[in-house]
Amino acid sequence: MPLKTALTEALGIAVPVVQGGMQWVGYAELASAVSNAGGLGIITALTQPTPEDLRNEIQRCKKMTTKPFAVNLTLLPALVPPDYDAYAQVIIEEGIKIVETAGNSPGPIIRKLKSANTTILHKCTTIRHALSAQKMGVDFLSIDGFECAGHVGEHDIPNFILLRRAAQSLKIPFIASGGFADGEGLAGALALGACGTNMGTRFMCTVESPIHLNVKQAIVKATEDNTELVLRRWKNTSRLFKNKVAMEAKEIEKTSTTGKFEEIASLVSGKRGREVFTTGDVERGVWTAGGVMGLINDIPTCQELVSRIEKEAESAILRMNSAVVFKTKL
Repeated sequence: MPLKTALTEALGIAVPVVQGGMQWVGYAELASAVSNAGGLGIITALTQPTPEDLRNEIQRCKKMTTKPFAVNLTLLPALVPPDYDAYAQVIIEEGIKIVETAGNSPGPIIRKLKSANTTILHKCTTIRHALSAQKMGVDFLSIDGFECAGHVGEHDIPNFILLRRAAQSLKIPFIASGGFADGEGLAGALALGACGTNMGTRFMCTVESPIHLNVKQAIVKATEDNTELVLRRWKNTSRLFKNKVAMEAKEIEKTSTTGKFEEIASLVSGKRGREVFTTGDVERGVWTAGGVMGLINDIPTCQELVSRIEKEAESAILRMNSAVVFKTKL
């Protein structure tokens, strides 16, 4: 019994599950596997060092799947920002019709993509930002609860509240992100008003995920307690896997008398985080993961995972339906 939502109808996917964009994880191997399984796979644009490298990655993904897939373009503060316009231009030229956006001041990029009839999924951690994105003309909002991995925002609103606020306030469909790993979670998100779920950590821990097996095994062994919030002092709060490096950075953040970011910059560098995924040394640097690790107990293929989520969601929905007792008229 297929699940039919605004997300499956608009994107042409079979299961309302999105693989979120993830730095150093969102390559063609994972994106194509998720799309082939019936979900929406996503290539992360800034994992590619140049716009032309992104073009090559998109072309590689096209050879791996004939199903819809998307590209994530995240706009973050930087001393020397990437050429976001050039990345967007490559996305348009390669005929990508679904883009996940996130980050600061996305208006110009969203307008450029919308002018090419691109479907935009925009990620937000607050209803205020979601309403602003809605005014910009995005098609779907991906609502990130405090449970999510990576950038959690500064407001700490969990999904039970945030998703219901979204249902009350938004006029366009929204996707639930943060804390989802299975079909029961998908069914719960649908009940709260969402049209699907976005999963990052869960898809990191699949056979096709292009990261070292040691990292996947660390996720399986972890519990919901094995994350650390770092960088709040600099209004850039990130949820990271709780390893020695993250804890050291947290301690410096708490005790520093200067408050200079330079004191922890070497600890939270992206270069060291990438080396975690390539070398398998989970203590080499900081890396993002959500508390949803407590729900992850295996390393399935994307096909196995998406099919399982679909069946679990169907069973959960039918179970909830059975709780409704219809009164018969005498």
